[in-house]
Amino acid sequence: MTTAFFTLAGTNAAMAHVKWFCAYDLAGAPRGLGEVLCADFEKLVGLSLLALVVGGLLEGTVLGAALIRSLDRATAWARENTELLFRAVCGGFFVALWSLGGVILTPELKTANTALPWFQLAIAVGFLWRRTMPLSALGIVVLFVTAIRAYGAFHLADYPVFLGVAAYIALTGLGRSLPGGIRPLDVVRYTAAVTLMWASVEKWAYPQWSYPLFVEHPGMTFGFSGEYFMKAAGAVEFVLAFALICTPLVRRVSAILLAATFISAIFEFGKIDAIGHAPIIVAMVAIAADNATAPYRLRNLALTPVGYGAALAAFIGLYYGAHAVFQGTSIL
Repeated sequence: MTTAFFTLAGTNAAMAHVKWFCAYDLAGAPRGLGEVLCADFEKLVGLSLLALVVGGLLEGTVLGAALIRSLDRATAWARENTELLFRAVCGGFFVALWSLGGVILTPELKTANTALPWFQLAIAVGFLWRRTMPLSALGIVVLFVTAIRAYGAFHLADYPVFLGVAAYIALTGLGRSLPGGIRPLDVVRYTAAVTLMWASVEKWAYPQWSYPLFVEHPGMTFGFSGEYFMKAAGAVEFVLAFALICTPLVRRVSAILLAATFISAIFEFGKIDAIGHAPIIVAMVAIAADNATAPYRLRNLALTPVGYGAALAAFIGLYYGAHAVFQGTSIL
């Protein structure tokens, strides 16, 4: 059962950002909570919890320890060169935006400002030297604020990972960490988790946005209805995103699965998807390679269902509540 559930993680439709490829209407009312929180949704949540618990139990076994050692060996190069990977990929990302033109941060965030592409090129140049990395980080924040002014805070709630990447770039350039032992990579991990959990709620709230993709690529749904497939895709994305804030083995496996799905989507959707997802792909590679350890405690495993349930309720409530505040729609 768990294997069948995670097989869905390999579907590139689950991770394709629909706003880049299809028409969307954020002002329109999302699906009512009564339609979202149905029997199928409850089953998918149950499968998610089962997968998390199985992963947590495995981590405390001899097999789990062996898997961690294997991951450490396989990801050694990426771990030793994490900063270089971020600098190279983010630099390439902003060069691509400069070349593409008319885009603020992601493909659907259009702009007619002819100065922005040159600002993006300047951000890319800043990645060449460590001492100028904080300036590039500041540039990313400026672009984020520019996008908020043009598209609104609710729309940009899709992309807090950019702020996490900016924090990583700034802190790494300055050679610092945050108080409490929070490393630069931890900031990226937390913001990536928030980004993907928010995106999964959007799949439940607006499944119809993705339906044109299923017409063009009918094999994506594996024979399921579009409605059910989007519930499943959202459930997969949410549990993998939540796993990023769990114990070391669980989050590393989650990062590998997420990276694989983002990369597989590139073959289906092309260079726009490659450009748009480049920063989060490098973040997933870095998280998969991270060998930071933490004491294994059964108490943490016991609290996993509580944390997952709280996160699920919080993100659904936040999404629908924020939509009601910013767009004036009904929560129910």
